[in-house]
This record gives sequence, C-alpha cells and structure tokens, in this order.
Amino acid sequence: MERQRIFKRKLYEKMKQWKESKDGSTALLIKGARRVGKSTIAEEFARNEYDSYILVDFADAPAALWEAVENISDRHNFFLRLQFIYGVKLYERKSVIIFDEVQKCPKVREAIKYLVKDHRYDYIETGSLLSIKKNTVGIVIPSEETRITMYPMDYEEFRWALGDEVTIPLLRDAFMQKRSLGDAVARKLLRDFRLYMLVGGMPQAINTYIDTNNLSDVDTTKREILEVYIDDFLKIDPSGKISRMFSSIPAQLSRNASRFQETSVLGKKEKAETIDEFLRDMEDSLTVNFAHHSDNPSVGLPAHTDYSQYKMYMGDTGLFVTLAFWDKDITENVIYQKLLSDKLSADLGYVYENVVAQMLIAAGSKLFYHTWPSETSNHNYEVDFLLSRGAKLWPIKVKSSGYNTHKSLDEFCRKYSGYIENRYLLYTKDLRKDVETTLLPVFMTMFL
Repeated sequence: MERQRIFKRKLYEKMKQWKESKDGSTALLIKGARRVGKSTIAEEFARNEYDSYILVDFADAPAALWEAVENISDRHNFFLRLQFIYGVKLYERKSVIIFDEVQKCPKVREAIKYLVKDHRYDYIETGSLLSIKKNTVGIVIPSEETRITMYPMDYEEFRWALGDEVTIPLLRDAFMQKRSLGDAVARKLLRDFRLYMLVGGMPQAINTYIDTNNLSDVDTTKREILEVYIDDFLKIDPSGKISRMFSSIPAQLSRNASRFQETSVLGKKEKAETIDEFLRDMEDSLTVNFAHHSDNPSVGLPAHTDYSQYKMYMGDTGLFVTLAFWDKDITENVIYQKLLSDKLSADLGYVYENVVAQMLIAAGSKLFYHTWPSETSNHNYEVDFLLSRGAKLWPIKVKSSGYNTHKSLDEFCRKYSGYIENRYLLYTKDLRKDVETTLLPVFMTMFL
C-alpha cells in the first residue's frame, strides 16, 4: 500500500508572501497541470497557516454545495451553508476557503470579486485548463486574483524528496565559483540527475519511486497521469487531434527539425485558426512548454518572435520518457536501467533538450530559440535556447554526450557579438571553460 507523502515545495513561500502582503485583498489562484500538486499544497497551507479551512472540491461536490452556489450573492447565507455542509466553523480573518478545480464552477470564480470585497475570509483557488472557452463563457474574470503557476517538482525539490538537502547548495556554490567537480563526482551527479529525468517531477511518480524503488511501477503511475491528460484533451477536442499533437511531441523532437510540424500530425487541410486554437488549449493545460523562434535576437526576444514557428516540449520529462516508449505496455525496467546508466543506443539528445526546457521554465525563463542558414553550405545552424538577461543574450546549446564542439554557438556569437554576455554548452561532463564558452553539466541548468 503506497503512502501519500506531502513534499516540500518552493511555491509554499510564495503563498506565505501572498498572505502577508495582500491580507485578503486578493484571492490566490494556483494554476497548474492536473496532478502537479495544487490541491495538496493548498490544503497543507490552509492547515498550517489558518485557524480553520474549508476545502470545496468542485470535481466531487455534494448537491447541497451546488444549491448554496446558486445563492452565492447572499454571502452571509452562503458562508453559513458552507459551515453546515462541511462541519467546519469559520473565523473572521482567520479562516480560508479553498475552491479546488474552480474552472468547473465559473459562477464561483466570477463571485471572487465580491467575496474578496466582503473581506471576512481568505480564498485560494486551484485550477487547470482555466481559460478554455466553456470554463469562461459568460463570466467576467476577476481582477482580484493573485496568480501563481505550479510546475512539476524541480530538481532541487526532487533531491529534497529523496532526503538530500546538501547537493544543490554545493552545486550552486561550484557554479558561482566556476569550479570543476572532478570527472568521477560529475559522473555520479549525472547518474543522480538521470534518475530525475526518468522519474520526473510529478508528486505521484516520486511517491511511487520512494515506496517501491521500481521504475516499472513508476512508469505505470506516469501512464495513469498521461491518460488523464489525454482524456482532458478529448473532452476539449473529441476529434482527438489535440491528443495526437500531444502524443507526437517525442517523435517531433527526435527528428531534430527546426520547428513542430503540424501537418505531419494533422494533415495539410487543417485551418490555421483551428490549429491556433488547439495550441492555445494545449498551452492553457500547462502540460507542455513552448519555445518560439526569435527572428532577430539582436533587438529583444519577445519583440521579434515568430509565433508560427515553435517547438513543443513536455512539461515533465519523466512523462516525456514514458510517452516516448508508449508503444510498449510498460516501459521495461531494462530500458530504464540502460537510460539510467547512459547505455541505451538511441540518441537521447531530445530527452536532454526537454529537461533543459523544463528547468529553464521552472527557474522563471521564457523559451526562445534561433535558426539560420549557413553562408557556406546547405546546413542550418541552431541555438537551442536564448536567455534574455537585461540587454544581453545568453545563448545555449544542449548536447547529450560529452561531445564539446560548438560550431553553432561560435557562429551565433560571431553574428551577434555585441549582444552576448555568457555562452553555454550544456552537456554530460564536468564544468570546464573552452575559451569563451562555458561547458556546463546539464544538472546545473537551474542556475542560469
């Protein structure tokens, strides 16, 4: 029998800042993909930081709750009914009401404006797929919301879950000092990091790993999560086209193409506006991360972005690995063990690219990339990620091995020399310097 743990999450500190700084003047809206831990952290926060709380789960609410919602404009009566329904006494300015999966009850979300103005209690909303048309039709989205996004557990949170609070601070110090780790230590750290790539950052998957230490069992948990996502997409788009786009992400990245090819998934007849709507819904699900092509990196990344040219990554690399081997009923432990020891023959560069995207997003960066044709051949150059730091650029190239040539980086830095501050090759060896390029172990991505 698996025991459901409550993991330490960085988002908790942001929630405390909201409570202290806003003092009930806004509701807190926690956005995130399904199964990412929104409900768990909301309830844990309510339990620790308030005298009492009520958790209203709109995915499994009693009939009396829906009746109470119909009369939500009579706030005194609404609060009284909630206390009777859930058997919890609320204390003015000392209690919080959690509206879980609030997208399932647009009427309550619209009422947040008035509940906040009433100021008796605090409010936390959790939601996924919040902007889908059927969840917002006919309502005014409240401006009295402080919105934060919850992502899968990052690598530091993963280490915490395994009882390790030492590794990441030591790595951060090594990164700041630009100090090498030694080849043997780097190999050990990379093996630890590959475990994170395989298990991923979904709390249920990590919980299964801690309980069973069996990667096939972890794979089963991840498949259950992926099926929830695919079912959600089928509810939005019964034709299954969004589901097909989602499922094609590993195959698309493995081709090493300069953009996601919708026609290879949907055919050539799909209208551009329909595809745009599909993409908006996928983005709203927070199960995927988009990197957009920057046409002219010298003048600011968002200002010259081609939103029709993009790459799509999975929000969680553990789920990505399972989706990549979806043709097998269960990804056998032997495949996982080979991945863990870096002995699987397949080129896994696209898996490393996905985890870098995930880590950059978790660290607060937006994703951009740049491609351009070679002046001397038919070859295209590509920089995998471009980070904007003030008025300067940090170009990044990702390699799945210790191979440390970086022609694309060199050419990019020559072309935009006046705008470059730092340049990085993320790879699978120790931290080194190669002239002006920093060769950085991939597990240090979080510090960029």
